[in-house]
Amino acid sequence: MKAWEATVRKTQAVARRRAHTIFGTYGAATVEELNDDDQDVDNVNEAVMHTTTGEVYHADKFLTNGDYYTGQWADEAPHGTGKYWWTDGCMYVGEWFRGKPMGRGTFSWPSGAVYDGNFKSGYLDGEGTYTGPNGDTFRGSWVMNMRHGLGVKEYTNGDSYNGEWSRGLQEGQGRYTWKNGNYYVGEWKNGKISGRGNMYWANGNMYEGFWEDGWPRGNGTYRWADGSYYVGTWNKESGEHTGTHHPAPNSEGNEENSDNDNSNNNHPEWNPTDVYTLELKECKVCPIDKISVFPSQKLADWKTAKTGDNATRQRRMSADGRLDAAVDKEFAGMRLSDCSGTPTSIFCAPDDTFVGLQPPPDEGSAGGFIRGSPLRIPKIVKKQGETISKGHKSYELMLNLQIGIKYSVGKLGAATSLDLKAAAFDPKEKFWSKISPDGTKSVLPFQSCEFRWKDYCPKVFRALRLLFKVEPDDYINSICGNDALRELSSPGKSGSFFYLTNDDRYMIKTMKKAEVKVLIRMLNAYYNHVLDFDNTLITKYFGLHCLKLNGPAQKKVRFVIMGNLFHTDYTIHRRFDLKGSTFGRLTDKPESEIDSTTTLKDLDLNFIFRLQKQWFQEFQRQVDKDCDLLEQERIMDYSLLVGVHFKEASTNEDNATPSGSHSPTAADSGASDSESRADMDKSLQERRGIIKLGINLPARVERTERKNEAGEMQLIGEPTGECYDVILFFSIIDILQDYDITKKLEHAYKSIQYDPNSISAVDPKAYSRRFRDYIFKAFAEDTAKDS
Repeated sequence: MKAWEATVRKTQAVARRRAHTIFGTYGAATVEELNDDDQDVDNVNEAVMHTTTGEVYHADKFLTNGDYYTGQWADEAPHGTGKYWWTDGCMYVGEWFRGKPMGRGTFSWPSGAVYDGNFKSGYLDGEGTYTGPNGDTFRGSWVMNMRHGLGVKEYTNGDSYNGEWSRGLQEGQGRYTWKNGNYYVGEWKNGKISGRGNMYWANGNMYEGFWEDGWPRGNGTYRWADGSYYVGTWNKESGEHTGTHHPAPNSEGNEENSDNDNSNNNHPEWNPTDVYTLELKECKVCPIDKISVFPSQKLADWKTAKTGDNATRQRRMSADGRLDAAVDKEFAGMRLSDCSGTPTSIFCAPDDTFVGLQPPPDEGSAGGFIRGSPLRIPKIVKKQGETISKGHKSYELMLNLQIGIKYSVGKLGAATSLDLKAAAFDPKEKFWSKISPDGTKSVLPFQSCEFRWKDYCPKVFRALRLLFKVEPDDYINSICGNDALRELSSPGKSGSFFYLTNDDRYMIKTMKKAEVKVLIRMLNAYYNHVLDFDNTLITKYFGLHCLKLNGPAQKKVRFVIMGNLFHTDYTIHRRFDLKGSTFGRLTDKPESEIDSTTTLKDLDLNFIFRLQKQWFQEFQRQVDKDCDLLEQERIMDYSLLVGVHFKEASTNEDNATPSGSHSPTAADSGASDSESRADMDKSLQERRGIIKLGINLPARVERTERKNEAGEMQLIGEPTGECYDVILFFSIIDILQDYDITKKLEHAYKSIQYDPNSISAVDPKAYSRRFRDYIFKAFAEDTAKDS
């Protein structure tokens, strides 16, 4: 026992010394001391690995909070090797010691970020590789969740840093290389270039001297590739620079030049301020990505954590009756029982989430609705799409697109009024520009091919951005910042490609020429509509452009920039695309392949969306107004995109009720609970934005069962009384399909083979009528909430 206490004390002493070193409470430790610390901890770990009193055995453990662990187990905690899933989508696979990740392992975040390396007592500690959600990669040394020691950081935009780190930031000696070939070698402090160092430009010029906060400051020398140089004192803040130009050794004339006499200067037009305003403008150091949560912050208190019993898992039947035949062999021994008392066994993939696992409320409790067997929510996956990094087939297209948008917005500036003249909507209001890699007044030089750029009705889209409260700088930063776009895995049904900005605010869709013509034709009516109706559900458009690439093909790429409905802190568990037709409106994926990014269709829908009375009345009014516009513009084949966030399936933070919603169990809470919930609601609302029609809207969904009557499948199932609290997002999308000759022929052809009412290609007036009839059945007033 004394030996064990000695090893524990030694471990604590080592941890304290390392922590003090990192946070600066003690003087900086030498490399030898840190290595000694590591060796001490390794020795201690080796010693205590044999102190487990209980038997080590394999176990599958379900915690009452929804987490799951499978692997080696001893003394009521993970011990050995194992795999742990958290309900928020985080996962750890690797070695454990007494309930904590210890040794080699991999931790992944729901954002798609992954750390693979060494752990100590639940901390990222030792050598490891972290890949961020945007594709940035760090390989090097970690101490207590922070980059500390030597490491290499590679950014998705092509930049890289190789050198020393301290407390998570670059500090000490390091080399930063930009994608354009420029690089800096020298000292760093708190993540910025500070101290003595040299900057080398790809054109052969260089600066050697002192720096502060990323800029030259103090004594320094600027050298040209031809051998001439300037020696002086540098200061960005004051703008005052004193120094002497020295010509190249082989140049004619007097070698000495005075401060003000540039007669013999090899670069008479050069000014020291050019280094700040021009030459260093593009040499910006990329910020370090912040990790939202660490494994050490998520560890369970195994002394108080309760686990469920293990049992055999069975196959699962989907909500609409389809049986999933896929079996995950690794989890063949799992079963989740229905805690409501119904003896229903459910097969689930490891990342699936279940709601409705609590017993039904007592009679008379708020809401008074029934909870049946658990509802499977598709597994949460990382961000949609593939990051477009160097080497990607769309990399050059992305660069040119970003440069073009920066050029367009910068050229026009911010809108000052929403009043537009009729000429702004003229289809001839389109402008071609030639953008060269050498740069212009609005565009800095860039490394890509020359291209031509077209803006359609630029004043109208500038006014739309003002109307939608989008600042020009924020717009440019979202689309054209350091973060790359993400390309969705496959083109849509129309053949269009979709790109998402890294912050998920905007979606960029490539377009056919016919779609561009439709949008330009209806632009005046669209503008007046969104001006008149603040709650319109129709897609928000922010820009319409065309990019013509050089080369033999002279390829033109037309694209529109739209708002992304699912830009939210809420997890979208399910999404539906609803039209009101039945032909081809069933997802062809097996149940096992459906995840949170899968867009389900009309015949997959097994809910009725129930809105509070005021919201439902506003919903009816707005759908009518929006459909009137689309019918007037001869548009058809549009749909209502719906995103559903199940509150019960989320973490404790997500379970907080947003402002404006009503929890079914609120009646059971006391005054103090109500006050704390109000504070929580206010905080959550500030973080997640305001509630409006189609955005952050609290509601309930009621499960339905679809019947097959006389060989025909019901479009809307029968209500079951089983309800769930949700947050809804919905918008009318795909509004650029004109009822042209192609669609008329499609209607004539399909009407011969199928019921004309079941197909999408119908006359705009008939389409609008059918769409409204269907949507007003899929959405209904929540009478239980108002009673």
